[in-house]
Amino acid sequence: MPAFPSQEKYDTTNAYAAMLHESRAHYQASFHWTERHLQCVWFDERLRPKRLITSTGETVVVESPGRWNLEAGPDFLDAVLRVGSEARRITGDVEVHVRPNDWDHHHHDCDGLYRNVVLHVTHFASPAMRAITPTALLHVPLYDLLAATPAFSFDDVDLSAYPHAILPATPRPCELALRQSADQWKPLLTAAGRHRLHLKTERMRERLARLQDRDQLLYEEILASLGYKHNTAAFRRLAQHLPLASWEADAPAEQIYARLLGAAGLLPDVETAEEEDSLVFSRNLWDLWWRDPAPLPADARVTILRHATRPHNAPARRLAAAASLFQGGARLYGPLAAVSRDPATRWFDRVTKLLTARLEWKYWQEHLTITGRRQNKPVVLVGENRLAAMIANVVLPLFAADGVDVNPLIAQLPPEDISAPMRETAHALFGRDHNPALYASNGLLQQGLLQIHHDFCLNARAGCQNCTLAQELSRRYSAASSMVE
Repeated sequence: MPAFPSQEKYDTTNAYAAMLHESRAHYQASFHWTERHLQCVWFDERLRPKRLITSTGETVVVESPGRWNLEAGPDFLDAVLRVGSEARRITGDVEVHVRPNDWDHHHHDCDGLYRNVVLHVTHFASPAMRAITPTALLHVPLYDLLAATPAFSFDDVDLSAYPHAILPATPRPCELALRQSADQWKPLLTAAGRHRLHLKTERMRERLARLQDRDQLLYEEILASLGYKHNTAAFRRLAQHLPLASWEADAPAEQIYARLLGAAGLLPDVETAEEEDSLVFSRNLWDLWWRDPAPLPADARVTILRHATRPHNAPARRLAAAASLFQGGARLYGPLAAVSRDPATRWFDRVTKLLTARLEWKYWQEHLTITGRRQNKPVVLVGENRLAAMIANVVLPLFAADGVDVNPLIAQLPPEDISAPMRETAHALFGRDHNPALYASNGLLQQGLLQIHHDFCLNARAGCQNCTLAQELSRRYSAASSMVE
């Protein structure tokens, strides 16, 4: 019997299952619009010129502009293009700039996140384009194409509406089906959410069978969770390189922190310390590392991605949270398992309180960064919504994998931060005018949005063509309508 029984509604109807931007630049007065304006033009087929021409004279037909990327890396991911008289199909990422040489100024040629870029869209053209970007990169300058469209004006581009409020002119198929059958959306998201938790549980069960150590597994998965999207694998490797068994029982958080930072290559530049207390803190971290270094082997070194992150989410701050949680080699599984699950409505609050108590670190409650100034008001190492995500995605599936009955807790799943994939999926399912309160306070429904995004929306192309979820929902709505008639 699966750990989350009603996920079968999502499994078996696979009919349900089978079915950031770069920093704003200051441009010359001759063009005072921003890259974001151009991103909107590329994304919105109503603004994008119908006839696109590359700098070498080839035509470009856009089958899909790609997914608007709200994190580090290219502006649009997985675009689909038809290029040239032979209409050869090209898929890959799209980067947008005002001027062609911005590619070089932003050092994209040295950044692995841009290795899949196939098209460079700019406002201005440049005869030196071939010397600026890789020769295989297609280049489409928009200046002449937009100038030839009398009705177009950058003044008409509503930046606040993108990327989520602006949808294709026609509603998406899922929206049409769910609009006519409003009682379907909640069971759909609930089943998808339980399916997602079931998959996480199966993965935990497999890893637990290999490791045979609940506490080490919890340690690795919590570090991976603190790595967020881009540093998940790197943080997990750190936990494997510096396992719980390697920490001394009386090791303070600062000692653990120094070893994690040193192994990750994130020890601070002492000369950048802005105040005396941050200077002392930084020097102490180096002293601790020199006394007890634990560098990763050359063939196992990790690359930590640091760009496009807020100070609250910086990798060095996340590792401070890890050191605080596991200081002294703390084995957290037992204390977490001992938290009463009666009543289920209180369990998440109790677990959150337990973890929050371990995250109290005076220095980090006063500073956002290692070398920065003291803050005017207290800050937390990990916010409530991030703790909720950690509990839902790590603790709960691990308990279920270990045979604990967690089903009474599922309906009480607390909400996480609403992420870009959640938003994107919700707009496709419910339309741009829907009320986010539908799912904003329910962690299980949010899990469902994420699973549907992974199963269907990631692979959907323009117009949601060939999406099996859309087809199934439409079929069910048609069948229900026929029965009513």
